[in-house]
Amino acid sequence: MNQPLAYVHPGAKIAKNVVIEPFTTIHNDVVIGEGTWIGSNVTIMEGARIGKNCNIFPGAVISAVPQDLKFKDEDTTVEIGDGTTIREYVTINRGTIDRGKTVVGKNCWIMAYCHIAHDCIVGDNCIFSNNSTLAGHVTVGDYVILAGMTAVHQFCMIGNHAFVTGGSLVRKDVPPFVKAAREPLSYVGINSIGLRRRGFTSQKISEIQNIYRLLYQKNYNTTQATEIIEAEMEATPERDEILQFIKNSKRGIMKGYFKSN
Repeated sequence: MNQPLAYVHPGAKIAKNVVIEPFTTIHNDVVIGEGTWIGSNVTIMEGARIGKNCNIFPGAVISAVPQDLKFKDEDTTVEIGDGTTIREYVTINRGTIDRGKTVVGKNCWIMAYCHIAHDCIVGDNCIFSNNSTLAGHVTVGDYVILAGMTAVHQFCMIGNHAFVTGGSLVRKDVPPFVKAAREPLSYVGINSIGLRRRGFTSQKISEIQNIYRLLYQKNYNTTQATEIIEAEMEATPERDEILQFIKNSKRGIMKGYFKSN
């Protein structure tokens, strides 16, 4: 903590064993947990709540005011969970009156130049590759991977364990457990590799595949497919999670895989 070339506002609450490198600025009303490392030239602004054992690399800006013309200097926050790594030049804006906070969960890995806008909620164990961008009010589940240069439209949702390929434009909601690719963004299968790594059995993966075959490969519309799934397929946590995600979707889920001419 005794870093003469950094500025820490007296009102910031910093755990004793936090390391702060030179030329970093930490504003008032900031809380940083034990074991966190803050690299040089980082700016942490009012409303930041950073957990334990995080790593924040040079050039990152955490909890700047939202890039939203409706923002009227409300008292809002950014919350970053324990064990999360924020790489170089990442920007994470604090919330607006809509949700009051922007959240990045535990054990996430947010790579260089990513942007997480106001009122986004990101779950635990997510990986965002370089230059991925979330517009405002986006909701991302747990264990989501966004490959490089992915851009997510405001108010979209991405379900647990989803994988979105690099350079994608996410305009619709991406359901849980799937891989998403192509333009426009489409269902291209189950994220089976990720699911196996996280302990899903072959039987469970097969059950999820059968659900998505009905949704995307049997020429039913979404309403028809969900009615069949609910009526004919065994109730499991995964089935119910998929159905609930679709019911909660306001933008509609992405479409099925198609072959270009």
